[in-house]
Amino acid sequence: MKLNCHCGAVEAEINASINELAKIVKCNCSICKRKSATMGMVKNEDFKITNGEDKLKLYQFHTKVAKHYFCSECGIYTHHNPRSAPAMTGFNLGCVDEVNVTDLKDITLIDGQNHPMDQKK
Repeated sequence: MKLNCHCGAVEAEINASINELAKIVKCNCSICKRKSATMGMVKNEDFKITNGEDKLKLYQFHTKVAKHYFCSECGIYTHHNPRSAPAMTGFNLGCVDEVNVTDLKDITLIDGQNHPMDQKK
């Protein structure tokens, strides 16, 4: 699959088909509920930026472990590396032209508002 941001400055290759994704998720954490993206998950080695790496901006918050990437030209969230699974890349399925997000059925809802890494011991 190929991913591109809205303006086309950032492009990535995903070495998996929609049926081979580790997970398809939506999250309710403070950033995900605002971006409202449906995200595919693959191993880091199956996600490669092929164009526009210099256009990506990194955003981190709270524990500053997760890495969220956005196109600096159009502002679209393209992908992230979650703190709970740093060996994985989550990517915006809305940036994959061949995927119709409204047709997806098996979406896992993640309760990021109550993230286990935020629980007091």
